[in-house]
Amino acid sequence: MPTMDELFGSNVFNEAVMQKRLPKETYKALLKTIEDGKQLEPQVASVVANAMKDWAVERGVTHYTHWFQPMTGFTAEKHDSFISPKAGGKVILEFSGKELVRGEPDASSFPSGGLRSTFEARGYTAWDPTSYAFIKDGVLCIPTAFCSYGGASLDQKTPLLRSMEALNRQAVRILKLFGRDATRVTPTVGAEQEYFLVDKKLYDQRKDLIFTGRTLFGAKPPKGQEMDDHYFGSIKPRVKAFMRELDEELWKLGVLAKTEHNEVAPAQHEMAPIFCTTSVATDHNQLAMEMMKKVALRHGLVCLLHEKPFAGVNGSGKHNNWSMTTNTGYNLLEPGDDPATSAQFMLILTAVIKAVDEHAELLRVAVSSAGNDHRLGANEAPPAIISMFLGDELSAIVDAVEADRTYHAAQRHDLEIGVSVLPKFPQDNTDRNRTSPFAFTGNKFEFRSLGSSESIASTNVVINTIVADALMEFADTLEKAEDFRAALHSLIVDTLHKHKRIIFNGNGYSQEWVEEAARRGLPNLRSTLDALPHLISQKSVSMFTRHGVFTEQELLSRYEIRLEVYAKVLNIEAATTLMMAEREIMPACLAFMGSVAGTVNQMKAAGMPSIAAERLLSLMNNRTARLSDAVENLRGVISTRREGDAYANAQYEHDAIIPAMAAVRELADDLETFVGKDYWPFPTYADLLFNV
Repeated sequence: MPTMDELFGSNVFNEAVMQKRLPKETYKALLKTIEDGKQLEPQVASVVANAMKDWAVERGVTHYTHWFQPMTGFTAEKHDSFISPKAGGKVILEFSGKELVRGEPDASSFPSGGLRSTFEARGYTAWDPTSYAFIKDGVLCIPTAFCSYGGASLDQKTPLLRSMEALNRQAVRILKLFGRDATRVTPTVGAEQEYFLVDKKLYDQRKDLIFTGRTLFGAKPPKGQEMDDHYFGSIKPRVKAFMRELDEELWKLGVLAKTEHNEVAPAQHEMAPIFCTTSVATDHNQLAMEMMKKVALRHGLVCLLHEKPFAGVNGSGKHNNWSMTTNTGYNLLEPGDDPATSAQFMLILTAVIKAVDEHAELLRVAVSSAGNDHRLGANEAPPAIISMFLGDELSAIVDAVEADRTYHAAQRHDLEIGVSVLPKFPQDNTDRNRTSPFAFTGNKFEFRSLGSSESIASTNVVINTIVADALMEFADTLEKAEDFRAALHSLIVDTLHKHKRIIFNGNGYSQEWVEEAARRGLPNLRSTLDALPHLISQKSVSMFTRHGVFTEQELLSRYEIRLEVYAKVLNIEAATTLMMAEREIMPACLAFMGSVAGTVNQMKAAGMPSIAAERLLSLMNNRTARLSDAVENLRGVISTRREGDAYANAQYEHDAIIPAMAAVRELADDLETFVGKDYWPFPTYADLLFNV
């Protein structure tokens, strides 16, 4: 059995492999491309391609693919073999630099939001050398960007790389003002991933899980998460076996899977990696979600990544731990021993505060989806109102700086934990606020609003760009200042005074906060439809185009795609709700009523009182009739012809479909509590949540 060191990265064409297999000059040239963004020369690409092919073939690989991330939220791949014809009916294995650098998959069926005409099928993939190639399922996967024939971005990766470069440009300008020698700043991310595991045999009996990823019906079981006994509890053997294999598969792919534990809800778990460069972290999170699903099936399980697969218990998200590091190894969000006197840290912190306050709507857009609408504001998820948590000490420093007065630090002390066999440890000066969407956690910001099924790319595009925009404004001001220190002081004080309304350290779940946020003028965008128009506001378009992250047309395309996806998701859910109610739930209720009616008749024939049976029959008859009415209403709502643009269609789904589905579910879930278990047509919440 291989050791951990032998296992990790064994399926990755990483820097160690490149150094070993590439000529010295080629290796140096490739590193220049990876680290400094230098253009790769064709001859270098050819040498890299041949070495990559040889390395893969030695591991039994016969095909390669340009692995990319279209705007479906998933990954895509088209496999080509290495074979080329040779005289005499033979073949040789070839892989050219041209094949490495560029591919040409059919783009006709991927979402484009109007970026190409229906008849234009061609799209291009372009190698992203900043992400290592890897072997997955016996295929060499080459991470790439994906664009249209006309050059417009059709993927998640291209805007992410653009946003990282925008942040780098502006952050380096700031560092030069402080005399730092860093020449590159890179955003880093660690994306904690929550998920549910359910038994495959039970899953296969639930059409809602199969078609929508969440339960559209389900009465609350007698026990849920009330006892908090699942959280950090002992991991069951079947789940532990899954986690062990998942770790091994991810380690082979170079994914830094670090932490695993039970989450709060029954059958809910979490995997957390060590942070890395944002573009790589995005690739790794996509791989993690894919491997979770594959590995689960090998253990007779199904991994659910929907944001709210079960009503009444915690939903699933992922925490986006974001920071910035220099090529000299310095974390720009590390306060140091005395953040009150660290001008550079205070300026960077102020820039993030300004960015989040000015573009709170965009952060909400980044995490908006039909699935996440069920989760935001519920248990263990932050509210839809975007705010920032800094902790008591850092907030006190901000208050002091904004008021232009000296900050007197509280005396540091050790935290006595009361167990003599354990050592004392320094008390952290920031708590963790689980209700805060954007929380400072010591040397990074944790954005907790992301949905569990979504790519982290769009969120980090927004964070990178809004912070870059704030840093650009700061650099423009400070570079022209005659007295740098005086200008720096005024800039920080004035900016904090203007934007400190976004800072909130209290309970984000409370009604008092909703009212206070309204008084502060903070947006409360409750649904995806409330949020999405802000993606194409003049403010957003100006910012993204100013930094070259999106063109206006690329933004409009993403707006159209998001609306279409939202409407399609709700339409699929509505059709599935109708199908299950008509074909499964109604027949089950009628069959059970027939059985009860038979019992009533038998009891009457025997001269026995049948009060309880008659009462149950009457109750069932009344509720089933109401369910029938609700089903017919849903049918009518679904069949009503909708006219208008993408927003109008999505608005109809939100305003008409969601309430009609909810009415059917409420009655069906009520009936579930009366119908005999042998008659109910599919596994209940009690079956799904407690049988793994």
